[in-house]
Amino acid sequence: MKTKVLLQINVTANWGSTGKIAEQIGQCAIAHGWESYIAYGRWYNPSQSHLIKIGDKLNMYQHYAEQRIFDNEGLCSRRATKEFIKRIDEIKPNVIQLHNIHDHYLNYRLLFEYLNKTDIKVVWTFHDCWAFTGHCFHFITKGCERWKSGCFDCPLQHEYPKTLFDRSRKNYTMKKNLFGANNNLTIIACSEWIANFVRQSFLKDKPIYVINNGIDLNVFKGSESLGTNKKSFHVLAVSNVWNKDKGFDDILKLREILSNEYEITIVGVAKQQLNSLPQGIVGIERTQNVHELVALYSKADVFINPTYADNFPTVNLEALACGTPVITYRTGGSPEALDENTGVVVEQGDINGLAVAIQKMKENPLSSADCRKRAEDYFERDKCYDMYIDLYDSLLK
Repeated sequence: MKTKVLLQINVTANWGSTGKIAEQIGQCAIAHGWESYIAYGRWYNPSQSHLIKIGDKLNMYQHYAEQRIFDNEGLCSRRATKEFIKRIDEIKPNVIQLHNIHDHYLNYRLLFEYLNKTDIKVVWTFHDCWAFTGHCFHFITKGCERWKSGCFDCPLQHEYPKTLFDRSRKNYTMKKNLFGANNNLTIIACSEWIANFVRQSFLKDKPIYVINNGIDLNVFKGSESLGTNKKSFHVLAVSNVWNKDKGFDDILKLREILSNEYEITIVGVAKQQLNSLPQGIVGIERTQNVHELVALYSKADVFINPTYADNFPTVNLEALACGTPVITYRTGGSPEALDENTGVVVEQGDINGLAVAIQKMKENPLSSADCRKRAEDYFERDKCYDMYIDLYDSLLK
């Protein structure tokens, strides 16, 4: 029997949250006898899959420059995409698994014009809302609903990703036509929250499944490597990048409310942010050292996620797996990871409520064993990502 071939496409490979998700899906595919490839734009760690680099640094900078002026994210990188399509022809994948195909490395118009002429099964995991908007990744920060009928005059034009001209109407129409024309497209939502948006979008007629993100519980587990400082209550926050939408400003205000017996550590801050942190907040730059992260999760008494825009953040799962309860804003799919025994949900932007929840957690801590058990029951890597392989097999039948 001919070996089945999986090709995944993501901006990173085994690096960052989506890159690690792709890596783990690839590992599950290999365990089920598939041959696995991951094509990526930049940033990678060693992988068990065959890696394919799309474009180079010059391609990325040119793409970024065009996007900043013309609002054409995902419509540059023409030569790099054409060369990549030749590799697809060589590999002959049975299934192409898409993740983040935006972020300055790939031309989605060329890719889908090619895919729409083939019988390759396409599965697309939505880690954000970009696929069905004319510009933004998350419209909820502006309360915008134009994506339901047709984007125009984008309220996020001057926020990430910033652009000089607004072509959100054209982008929306192009995505609707290209993605809608693919008869082999199946969509996976990482949370019920984003699935509900997809069901209201121009992709509502496509098959839609909800598969939560998973993590490696053999890696993320309680550790005593950093010890415990009994004099302080340790509050931890982790993100790939820190900005207003991730709750960076809220954490700074939180520091003013909490007494000195609460120590706050933020992981993932940029170098320039380190210098602006007030006394009482420990800043750590972004790390790919998983063991360091595990030690930090394990040392923390509570993990906080004051995000304003998120789908189904894996940091919540990592904290639970290490036995650390989570306090999150009622944002996106973030609360879906928790129950009453493993965390607390605070209304978005309620910094005083966040402080009160932390103080109550100190007085009446939740069980580390319950946190670990929830991760084991719902977010174990193979349980989650084997569902992808089952879906691939069903599509091929």
